[in-house]
Amino acid sequence: MTEPFYRFLMRHKSPVEIDDVTRLANLAFRDTLFPKQAVDFDEVSNYLETHAPFYFNLTLFDDIWQQYLES
Repeated sequence: MTEPFYRFLMRHKSPVEIDDVTRLANLAFRDTLFPKQAVDFDEVSNYLETHAPFYFNLTLFDDIWQQYLES
């Protein structure tokens, strides 16, 4: 079974933002509505585009999603 994207992000959470993955991880951690069980690109992308209480560059998200797939 595929690991949820949120769990992948939480491995990158840090009090000091060192890169875009860490930034997204920290934002997702503080967002109580983030889709924590999602393993589908469209579900997470749609959430970031339309429902997230923060802005995150979706081109950067695409790169992070690729890292998630390769992990």
